[in-house]
Parts: sequence; structure tokens; C-alpha cells
Amino acid sequence: MPIPRSLEGLTATVQTDGAAAAIRYLNDGVAHRFTGLYLLENGVMRNLLLYDKAGEIRPTYLAEVPLETSFCQFVLRDGVFTTSDSALDSRLDGHPYQGVMVSYHGVPWQTSNGEIGGTLCHFDLLPLDISDTEFALLQMAAQLLPAHLPAYPAA
Repeated sequence: MPIPRSLEGLTATVQTDGAAAAIRYLNDGVAHRFTGLYLLENGVMRNLLLYDKAGEIRPTYLAEVPLETSFCQFVLRDGVFTTSDSALDSRLDGHPYQGVMVSYHGVPWQTSNGEIGGTLCHFDLLPLDISDTEFALLQMAAQLLPAHLPAYPAA
């Protein structure tokens, strides 16, 4: 059973151990296999940070995802996107990853100049819910983490 996280714990983790450790901290509070932070760059969602509970090397299909085929597009359009089972979610009818990327819970993050930088999300190939507490922490993390990201090329 996942252990609930707190903003204080997340803040301490990112300040002490950096953004990658904070991604793992977030993942420890949910059942989802993956927690990732993606940068929107030239119509592509580029993975900057990824934690995988299975401990595998980042799959190439998660390294870069075209915006138009990603669930991230809905986060950027609507300000948040969450589905516990994409196979049953009529909002995704006709989407190529409906029922493939099964659960997805994402929020946007902003750059230092206030522009949308990308998304922060929990996702899995299995149907999984997220608690309101953990989703609220994900939203708070999206405000906290950008200041601690490694340098990346401008979009």
C-alpha cells in the first residue's frame, strides 16, 4: 500500500536530494508504475525525469512523445487531465493510446517566466486510481519542482 506524502516531505527531498529524488518521492505515494516530468518542446513532449517502480531503463517510447498523441495534450489544453482507466473513458474514444496507457493523472508546470513548460504525471499500463491527497500533492509539486530542474535547452 502506498504511503501518503506531504508537501513538507517533498520540499525537504527536493532541497536535499534534487528533482529526480522528488519524482521518486511522489511515486512512492501512488500505485502507478511511472511518475514523469515532461517538457513541451517543438510539438514533442520530451521526458526530463522519470521514475519507474520496476527499476527498468526508460523505454524509448517514453523518452519523446508527439504532443498530438500524448495524454499530456489534454493537460495543456484543460489545465489537468486524469483517467483511471482510459479504455472506459469516452473522452478518449478514437485516441491511439486509449486502453494502452491505461491510467494517467497529470498537471501542467510552468517555466520561470510563467509559460507552460510541460506536464508532471503519474501513469501506468494498468487501471489505477489516485487519492485526492496525492493528486493535490502532484499539483503542489508542479509548482515546486521547476526551480529545481536540471538545465535544459530552451523550447
